[in-house]
Amino acid sequence: MSSQPAPVGIVVVSHSRCLADAAVALATEMVRGRDARIAVAAGLDAQTLGTDAVQIQQAIEQVDGPAGVVVLMDLGSAVLSAELAIDLLGDPTARDRVVLCPGPLVEGLVVAVVAASGGADRHEVAAEAASALMGKQSHLVPAGAGAGAGAGAAEPTEDEPAEVVGVFTVANAHGLHARPAARLVGEVRTLDAQVRLRNRTTGAGPVAASSLTKVATLGAQQGHQVEVSASGTQARRALEHVLALAARRFDEVDPPAPTAPDAAGVGGGRPAPACAQPASPGIAIGPVLAVRAAPPLVPDEAPATAAVEWRRLGEAVAAPRREVQRLRAAAVREVGETEAAIFDAHLMLLDDPDLLAEVRRGVDAGQGAPAAWDRAVVAVERDLAALSDPYLRARAADVRAVGDQVLRAMTGQPADAVQGEGILVARDLTPATAAGLRRDRIRGIVLALGSPTSHAAILARSRGIPTVVGAGPDALAIPAGTTLVVDGGTGEIVVDPAPAVLADYRERARRQERQAAEQLAAATRPARTRDDVDVLVSANLGSVADARAAQASGADAAGLVRTEFLFFNRDRAPDVDEQEAEYRAIAEAMGGRRITIRTLDAGGDKPVPYLRMPAEANPFLGVRGIRLTLKHPALLHDQLVAICRVARETPVSVLFPMVSGPRELLAARTALAAAAADAGGMPAGLEVGIMVEVPAAALKIESLLPHVDFLSVGTNDLTQYALAADRGNAAVGTLLDPLDPGVLALVDLVCCAARDRVPVAVCGEVAADETAIPLLLGLGVADLSVSPYAVPAIKSRVREFDLGACQLLARAALGLADADEVRAAITRWAGRCGLPGYSL
Repeated sequence: MSSQPAPVGIVVVSHSRCLADAAVALATEMVRGRDARIAVAAGLDAQTLGTDAVQIQQAIEQVDGPAGVVVLMDLGSAVLSAELAIDLLGDPTARDRVVLCPGPLVEGLVVAVVAASGGADRHEVAAEAASALMGKQSHLVPAGAGAGAGAGAAEPTEDEPAEVVGVFTVANAHGLHARPAARLVGEVRTLDAQVRLRNRTTGAGPVAASSLTKVATLGAQQGHQVEVSASGTQARRALEHVLALAARRFDEVDPPAPTAPDAAGVGGGRPAPACAQPASPGIAIGPVLAVRAAPPLVPDEAPATAAVEWRRLGEAVAAPRREVQRLRAAAVREVGETEAAIFDAHLMLLDDPDLLAEVRRGVDAGQGAPAAWDRAVVAVERDLAALSDPYLRARAADVRAVGDQVLRAMTGQPADAVQGEGILVARDLTPATAAGLRRDRIRGIVLALGSPTSHAAILARSRGIPTVVGAGPDALAIPAGTTLVVDGGTGEIVVDPAPAVLADYRERARRQERQAAEQLAAATRPARTRDDVDVLVSANLGSVADARAAQASGADAAGLVRTEFLFFNRDRAPDVDEQEAEYRAIAEAMGGRRITIRTLDAGGDKPVPYLRMPAEANPFLGVRGIRLTLKHPALLHDQLVAICRVARETPVSVLFPMVSGPRELLAARTALAAAAADAGGMPAGLEVGIMVEVPAAALKIESLLPHVDFLSVGTNDLTQYALAADRGNAAVGTLLDPLDPGVLALVDLVCCAARDRVPVAVCGEVAADETAIPLLLGLGVADLSVSPYAVPAIKSRVREFDLGACQLLARAALGLADADEVRAAITRWAGRCGLPGYSL
């Protein structure tokens, strides 16, 4: 019996994920029990309106087949994104099988699904969808009003003129700059109307209101009158929306009044940014640095065909869009929707129809994609630079920044770099950028966003760079070259300190340096408690340089080798030989000590672009860690082969991240067995462990213990999941305390189950918190894995404790109410034991 051929695939493209999902649910109800091949490409994520050509391309590829694909779009830039998606398809025959349908989204989808499930071909499906409004029109539109004119909209009536016009006065203090302009453009793009704007005061325009680059060139300042004209099906609604937005000043909130220069600040200097949190201890003093980079170069190369060059551009635009979306989501969580709105302007520049149309003209005329893109960006930048208002004129820099991002992605040129020596001040740092910072040049770091457990903060600690995070947007306004003092142990920031204040901080820094030198001199000795119990103090590593630092700092082992450094800042995964060479170099730098290599822990705030990870509403609860690598078996196989090769020559442990249950662990062990077979057999000394960072893993640890040789508690993620507080969100940073009794109870559960069976390590940041060490030892932790530069201090602190006393402290702490009570109890306990340096 021959099977029925697969029906036509249908792709739903919408600015709204909710709208698309609801439309699909309605349409599939009409064909219950029959095959319907539908894919959705809607929204930039579950909450953010927008369309993404790469997402549409992936949706087309998902439902493509011999019968082809029909794409239904809602409006505005969805059409442009769909056209770009077709150009991105690698298979030329696939492009010929795709039909873009002008039919209405909801009614068109319903009839398209019915037609496709009934066996209609793609052209018939598209025709049915395009005529989906005819039944409604024949019922609602009076005879003679043009209802039967093909599949188009009804002719305008006296109540619905061909064009509607209105005027508003710009009330925003800085005119139609990036935020209000982006709000305006975003609203217009969601409506089925052609809206144009003209600056009545200056005569500039008219320009398309759907293009951020064109709206910016109006030079509309506060008090200027702007004329709005709209035509199309939703013309009147579009006009009303724009006028209402203008009346609300495009939802822009007035900036806070500037602080007087002589206001009281921290330590006698100028006022420091508020809400800063300590993230990496130490005192740093120096001039403010900003992230800078040399302008990317347009390569002198012969262009390929227009289709190839256009696809090249589309792929290059996708990576910056994902990065801007990530930054926007972080900014919403940490500083609010108002401050995050600046990223909307950047997103709209990447999807600007006029800008992309100009690039397309250049590509069609025979230019390469980099040259056509740069030429179009320069033209927009020139138009903005010619404006009279200095605030609007400065927006040319925003266009150049976005243009450079795309050009770098297209040509593979290095991203932003830090130039000079001093205190780096930035909005945020990606893990890849943070991993590249040089300790000899970056004395300290101040981040406007982030939390002490963000990956940027962790990497700063691993390099011993004093860091303060969550300093807020005011930090970004500190002029370059200004003298700054940063205390990464207290969170203090002093801007342009007075001489006496500066002298005090320098003396404090000297005392810290003397103490560190004494601890380093004793670092090669074991970390042995007063009652003669040896505790391993290992190092968390992210590079060969980290391994050298760990060896010099007296680390007993490499408790965690973060392999992400090998996978970032490139367009494909490293092969087996490259990984083997890096892991072997780390092992050699550690001088034969055991190294624990964690398999790729990507996802969440650590995206890997070439894996084409789809946007997730909450990536920290999505496909990350072992979940991601099990979905990419070839990538996991290569990494495990490299690990097995090195493990045949030196002591190695393999660590699987984000394991939530036995099924994932057994799948990972199966993958390890297959890799070992390809590497010459399972190495005799290879140990297998898991990160305990999901509360479910801690709660069912008994089911996991038979399959592991050791456990490593990742307290950073364990804390955020147990306390339902995003570790990247400064607004809930005070909740993210691993000494919360709820988190301690999970660690206690793991240690009690593992006692006398397998050792338990802690590789989260709490292992380097000197206040927490007696608690961890008392709970049964046998290995503290910390940044290389923290090893001497942690060893010194361990030698002060009696393990029996630590166990009594831990039992008492488990019964307390919150982390504050736990820390107070530790202070009292330390006082009774005569231990120095413990205070809240």
